[in-house]
Amino acid sequence: MKTTRRQFLKASAIGVGGALFTPSLSLRAAPDTGEKIGAYDSVTLGRTGIKTSRVSMGTGVSGGMRESNHTRMGAENARKLIREIYEHGVRAFDLADLYGTHPLVPPALEGVPRDQYQLFSKIWWRPGGIPEKERPNADVVVERFLKELKTDYLDLVLLHCVETPDWPKVLSEQMEILAKLKSKGAIRAHGVSCHSLPALEAVIDEPWVDSVHSRINPYGLQMDGPAEKVAPVLKRIRAKGKGVVGMKIIGEGRLRNDEEKKNHSIRYAWVEGLVDMVTVGFEKTSELEDFANRLKTVPKAAA
Repeated sequence: MKTTRRQFLKASAIGVGGALFTPSLSLRAAPDTGEKIGAYDSVTLGRTGIKTSRVSMGTGVSGGMRESNHTRMGAENARKLIREIYEHGVRAFDLADLYGTHPLVPPALEGVPRDQYQLFSKIWWRPGGIPEKERPNADVVVERFLKELKTDYLDLVLLHCVETPDWPKVLSEQMEILAKLKSKGAIRAHGVSCHSLPALEAVIDEPWVDSVHSRINPYGLQMDGPAEKVAPVLKRIRAKGKGVVGMKIIGEGRLRNDEEKKNHSIRYAWVEGLVDMVTVGFEKTSELEDFANRLKTVPKAAA
């Protein structure tokens, strides 16, 4: 509980200027059989049994206090965007209490069978971040999530923004509650989203974690540490059978106008074998189409 999300984002932004000039890391060679990976390919998230699209739609750009760029574009526009993203082939939607995006999903996907898409969400357990001061236990929060999303289950629930290496001890009660909810079928998998390298390292040997959200790109933008330190940790996490969802693939949009670095970042996560899938905060369908086209350059053997 060292920092609020606002403080964290402010601190992260300070280092961006220098990070942009970090030399590109060399990608390991991957055999090119002619087959390429696709944004809409079905992939399995670690050993969770969750099968979904390789790319998910994130909804937390500039998120906090139950607002994000997606809520700020207006409910009608956001719902239309979510539906269009689904119709393009994206099957996973990355949500959080912090972002306030739960109410947008049910009307956007009305008529679509529940087993045709996956819902990921996150519990904000820290001070600040959401309007209320109270932090009810995870069972109370998940019950609210289910009502907001008009669903009987969630595919993945994360404890949002862990920073310290002792998070398994600090959050042990909530972890136990989530495990019980999983046994009852209210959620299919649980884990954490990490915001420091020590917290990420703690994931490796924590058996409770089914999947982790981690920030990764080759330039260290908005990440938990330099890529050369984060990447080996992600490989060890995947070797344990845990799912890895990559975030900040293009540096929270900071690389969107640098064609070379954007291409390198999109390839990097898969060619280095660091993720099962990624979440990207698309605000236009054209951004998804652009990302999907760039992803087609990655040899299938690398994924």
